[in-house]
Amino acid sequence: MASLQASSFLHSSAYSLPRLSRKRTITSILDLPKTRASNIPLHDLQTGRLAEELEKARSYTSLKTTFVDKKFTKNDENYGSDSMVLEKLYAILEAVADRVEMHKNIGDQRDNWNSLLLTSINAITLAGATMSGIASTIAAGAAPVGALKICSTLMFIAATGMLCIMNKIQPSQLAEEQRNAARLFKQLQKEIETTIAIGEPTDRDVNEAMQKVLALDKAYPLPLLGVMLEKFPSNIEPAVWWPQQQRSGQVTSAHCNGWNAKLEKEMRSIVEVLRRKDKEEYLRLGGKALKLNKMLAVSGPLLTALAAIGSSFVGSPMPGGSWAAILGVVAGSLASVVNTLEHGAQVGMQFEMYRGNAGFFKLMEESIESNLIDNRRENGELFEMKVALQLGRSLSELRDIASSSSNRGGEVDEFASKLF
Repeated sequence: MASLQASSFLHSSAYSLPRLSRKRTITSILDLPKTRASNIPLHDLQTGRLAEELEKARSYTSLKTTFVDKKFTKNDENYGSDSMVLEKLYAILEAVADRVEMHKNIGDQRDNWNSLLLTSINAITLAGATMSGIASTIAAGAAPVGALKICSTLMFIAATGMLCIMNKIQPSQLAEEQRNAARLFKQLQKEIETTIAIGEPTDRDVNEAMQKVLALDKAYPLPLLGVMLEKFPSNIEPAVWWPQQQRSGQVTSAHCNGWNAKLEKEMRSIVEVLRRKDKEEYLRLGGKALKLNKMLAVSGPLLTALAAIGSSFVGSPMPGGSWAAILGVVAGSLASVVNTLEHGAQVGMQFEMYRGNAGFFKLMEESIESNLIDNRRENGELFEMKVALQLGRSLSELRDIASSSSNRGGEVDEFASKLF
């Protein structure tokens, strides 16, 4: 009789426990203390021993489920934060991929502008010179002379206007800008993908990616009106497509994170070589390309304008009518030669290329200097390898040129970069 009462009491007490979710129930059952009713003497039922054991089990279960609740709540919060950072990075990644395609397509379009305008203007100029020459061979006062003069003059005027527009926008330089932008956006796309693949991105990664996108948009604008880069600047400056680097504080010790005094001295020597040799050389070449481009940009429209004036006086009874024909033919022919040299050789593109190369070396300077004084810097060995790869050198060659620069006070015969 006592055994039956104990069994019924256990059965009713088990159903009086609080109802838990499936996850909590599983955890609680696994961790429930091993309390067996068969081991409890019958006389303990009368003294309340069974009630005490059941109360202890109920308290342990409540404590365990509370701990599980707190644990899962904390993990859910971290997961929500990480997922939001990932969503932001993926949104930036989509925008960057779209910009890569936009700059690539617009670069191809503006390269076509250069080819089509060059061919069209040369054809118009040579046709005008040909008509001017034919008109000079016809007797004065004949009917075809007037028509040829008018057609030749109109062609030279049209060529002059088209050349002024073409020289102003420099399609070859525009195409080079868009090629650089597409390459840099693709590089940024790979950086974001690497950050996501490594795992555990932070809000700092999101902010840096946003700043890089905005800096590239400013450095290489898509529209032509209002925000187009100056094609004939008064001062030649390296291209800048990166945001201003934020520094977290001064380095407190030279021997940290793979850095030492020898490596810091080596990096300072590399900065001096980059500043005195590589960057200065490309700025010098850029200055020469800019001067040549200015001269050709002025000469082309000037020659077509002179050809238009000369062709308008072909066959006139005024003195010097033969010289007018010579002026029209010669000036028109020279204009086509000048136009071919400027846009066929893509002098504007070469200027932009030199400016971009100087900007690359300026970026390397700032990156090295930032790692030398910033408390939050990259690993020294990894950074040295990156610098060597960017300059197209092995680690031993990089150390040799740094040692040579240090021994000669920054004066070396070779350039730091072997790539370009």
